[in-house]
Amino acid sequence: MSPPLATLSDVPSLFRRKPAADVAEPVTPEPETSEERPRPKSYTPSKKDLGVVTPKRAAAGRRAGEPAPANRREAYKQMRDRQRAERAEASAGMRAGDERYLLPRDKGPERRLVRDIVDSRRTAGTWFFGGALIVLIGSSAAMPPAVQMGATALWALLAIAVVVDSMLIARRIKKLVSERFPKTTQRMGSLYMYGIMRGLTFRRMRVPKPQIELGDKP
Repeated sequence: MSPPLATLSDVPSLFRRKPAADVAEPVTPEPETSEERPRPKSYTPSKKDLGVVTPKRAAAGRRAGEPAPANRREAYKQMRDRQRAERAEASAGMRAGDERYLLPRDKGPERRLVRDIVDSRRTAGTWFFGGALIVLIGSSAAMPPAVQMGATALWALLAIAVVVDSMLIARRIKKLVSERFPKTTQRMGSLYMYGIMRGLTFRRMRVPKPQIELGDKP
């Protein structure tokens, strides 16, 4: 008696097609979102993230914009041009009273106030050097005795005027500095001398240049 024919279910599964449900579907990667991942509480943003330009980066940017020197002579020329531009900028800033470029003797709010006190008034010191020239010429031996006596009297008047004016400047400095800066660490004697020496200088030659006009309140 012959064995029964094998049915379709008896065929090994190796030769059978897998159902469509068993086929793995391709995985589509999710697009990246523009939202940033949450940062931990201890995270500190860097200066680069905040968009802060440090002096080092600014200098690097300036150097990057300059053409590369072709030889040593060109490099030396570029260095001299940079130094000349820096000196011009510092000189302009000093004349304008910019604290970044002032000398140590001129820095500080107290010294700025002293400058304003002196620049707001006419001082006898500005006439001192012009009068001294007249005295020098008038007191020479070639001049008549009357002219020599007049030159001597003028010299005495100039000296008295400078002393009195210096005392008034020092008194004004003491009053205003004590009122506006009661906890100042500046020595009053140094401020007095600073104001008196500025008062002896011609107004147009003062550095930093006057920031207020004559008659203005300091």
